Amino acid sequence: FTFTLTFHYGTVGGGKIVHELIVCGGVSFCSEMEQVYDADREQELANAERDYLVFLDDASDSNIYTSRIQDMIQDAGCRLVVNINDLRRKFPERAKNLLSKAAEEIPCFERALRNMVYSLNPEYGKKYENFYVGFEGSFGIGHVNPRSLKSHFLGNLVCCEGIVTKCSLIYPKIVRSVHYCPATSKTVEKRYADLTSFETIPSNFVYPTEDENKNPYETEYGLSTYRDHQTFSVQELPESAPIGQLPRSVVIIADGDLTDRCSPGDRVRVVGVYRCLPNKQGGFTSGLFRTVLIANNIQLMSKEAEMTITPRDMADIRNFIRMKDKALDILVRSVAPSIHGHDEVKKAILCLLMGGTEKNLSNGTRLRGDINVLLIGDPSVAKSQILRYVLNIAPRAVTTTGRGSSGVGLTAAVVSDAESGEKRLEAGAMVLADRGVVCIDEFDKMSDIDRTAIHEVMEQGKVTIAKAGIQAKLNARCSVLAAANPVFGKYDDSKTPMENISMQDSILSRFDLLFVLLDEHNAERDTLIASHVVNLHCYRAPGEDPGAVFDDTTLLQGFTTEDISKENEEDDDMADNTDADGHDIFEKNTTWLTRGENEHILTLDFLRKYIQYAKKINPVFTENACEYISEKYADLRAFDEKHSDKEKTMPVTARMLETMIRLSTAFAKIRFGKKITTADAEKAYSLLSYAKPQERLDSNESKKKKSKLNIDEDDDDESTPKTKKKGDETAEDVYEFDSESSDAEEISFQQSKQRLRQSTRQQSREEDEEDTTQTPAISVDRFSAFRRHLRQAFDNRRTELMSKDEAIASIQEQAGNNRYSNGEIIAALERLSDENSIMIADGNIFLI
Repeated sequence: FTFTLTFHYGTVGGGKIVHELIVCGGVSFCSEMEQVYDADREQELANAERDYLVFLDDASDSNIYTSRIQDMIQDAGCRLVVNINDLRRKFPERAKNLLSKAAEEIPCFERALRNMVYSLNPEYGKKYENFYVGFEGSFGIGHVNPRSLKSHFLGNLVCCEGIVTKCSLIYPKIVRSVHYCPATSKTVEKRYADLTSFETIPSNFVYPTEDENKNPYETEYGLSTYRDHQTFSVQELPESAPIGQLPRSVVIIADGDLTDRCSPGDRVRVVGVYRCLPNKQGGFTSGLFRTVLIANNIQLMSKEAEMTITPRDMADIRNFIRMKDKALDILVRSVAPSIHGHDEVKKAILCLLMGGTEKNLSNGTRLRGDINVLLIGDPSVAKSQILRYVLNIAPRAVTTTGRGSSGVGLTAAVVSDAESGEKRLEAGAMVLADRGVVCIDEFDKMSDIDRTAIHEVMEQGKVTIAKAGIQAKLNARCSVLAAANPVFGKYDDSKTPMENISMQDSILSRFDLLFVLLDEHNAERDTLIASHVVNLHCYRAPGEDPGAVFDDTTLLQGFTTEDISKENEEDDDMADNTDADGHDIFEKNTTWLTRGENEHILTLDFLRKYIQYAKKINPVFTENACEYISEKYADLRAFDEKHSDKEKTMPVTARMLETMIRLSTAFAKIRFGKKITTADAEKAYSLLSYAKPQERLDSNESKKKKSKLNIDEDDDDESTPKTKKKGDETAEDVYEFDSESSDAEEISFQQSKQRLRQSTRQQSREEDEEDTTQTPAISVDRFSAFRRHLRQAFDNRRTELMSKDEAIASIQEQAGNNRYSNGEIIAALERLSDENSIMIADGNIFLI
């Protein structure tokens, strides 16, 4: 059998470059390159070059491209970027041919540009052998991604969007070599061209070493000409890839000034010619060919996900903000509404999506604004479902699992290219999610070595690579949302929190919030969850047919390289938008909610736009908020010192201070506030306190103990005064500070303690109308101030012993108008005594 394959590579002047490959009986014979001249085609190309020259020479018209060429000459550049929309308005036929016959039209355009440069600056025209043209604008159906780049686009000018996954090193590609023969004293040169060139015949890349008389050549490397060459792979965007299918990629070839324009993890828009290269090996060829995209323009897309917000959306947002405090509750309910409960976790997820404010100081220090959250809990508490919801609502999110990913898979890896054998960088999940969210499920299944690899990413937002001779830094500024199970599979109450979590402090301190979700057995709560799940399964969208296929179509993309905001609103829609009810932003059917139809739930589209717009706000701190955060951080550090390492859930370090700052900023963004007030700081501290499970457990146990102690004291009031109770013995042991103290001092101290409790109950009966048995209480803020005033009183006296009356008088004097009530004083003294900060005996206060 015999057949012939003919390849048309391009044109030179008016001739076609033809390469015939003859296959006979399985053996292929490659004929020489031929150039078939066509007079009509030559005239057509000459007309095209003249049209392009007229298009560029617009000095008497709009003077757009003439000024651009002058700027290119001034900047010592060699590439002119042309908007194809301008060409389409002036020469529609040329624009049409340029999109469909790019290999023939681009050389004509480049020759016209060279002639234009010669006419403006002849000296600069001699500096470069070639000038290049890049394109931008609307490409219509030619605006593709690696998945939609099919064979019918071969030879066309296309625009491909994606994310860079692998980049090769930059290598010099020879264009012209100069050789000197010492025997004959002659100098010869040879030009080289490959299949990526449009206007020359592909040449033989055999390096000349001798002339026809076998005289050796010496290569003049200083006179030879080289050109930068780089290849990189572009993969389709993670959010646009179909579920359940592997992402596809395309190889990009960049030469000259287009090299080193991007790095792994960058989102790019590449404009170029889609071509196929012969896949000939060992004299044989197959029916499969390697396709590449020869770039002529590379645009870096914004890392921030852009979303079109119309004036109608702005009016909806303004109306929603007017709801003030109620707006936060609605936002929390709207986060993962299919999950019952976990309101504080949803509030944390909302803060994670909002984020803080990133600071880049002049000395190179970066203060991250990304919020990291770790969910640890029993199975079936909706941890993975929360991660799936974040993947759906976050503008940019990448998911992975602890067992299915390694440390280099999360950060970056140095791999060997199968074709060239060179080393190149391949971006990991965190680099691909730059300016987004990384969701890591089964975080506890990762090894300690792999978890250590993400330390730098979580704090510095960068990945540093120093291996295989490659040293590089990649941006990975992303928030981390991780879910893990306890080390025993289920949270064991008999173990300490650190034994259940079993993670190093170095990784826990990098998480801003750590939630321990327990599967508690509560009949009322179980009934609500069951009702919620059953209603969710019984729900059917209006108009949905039974057994209908789920529509998983993606949003249409704009087929242009320009950012054009399309506004399609009607007058009646604007009228509906200005209604005070704001019914357009809420879900119309909420019958599947356990709470009922009266609870408002925001639509997913409006919630995305609200979060995207709120993230752009950059609030500033007020003085009161700064003071409040400083005081709370000092309290957290003091509380941390009183507990052993086994009782701690997560370490209290300076990072927790930055956590409070980021959370306060996020709460200010939620309400679209320009200033961060004390109320925002209080919400941040409340959320941070909830995220410390040990404190909640301690508070619950203390409440139970206090309740039991009150019952014992009430029983003691009815009994004889001489009866001594077990609780008194316990109290006596707690407040015993000297083993040689006399019995009289102990009895006096016990009587003072009893009087304090009796006065506390008396004041509680007078002031508290709801619960007459409640012990004296003091708020957290007032207790912090009381501790500070007490410390100041001892510092002023320069002593460690002071009578109780003098101490109280000094504290009330420092408090000014905010004087403490008797109940607050008793509660504060008892709390300080329980913390072993002070000891009380014979009306005196001993400072420990």
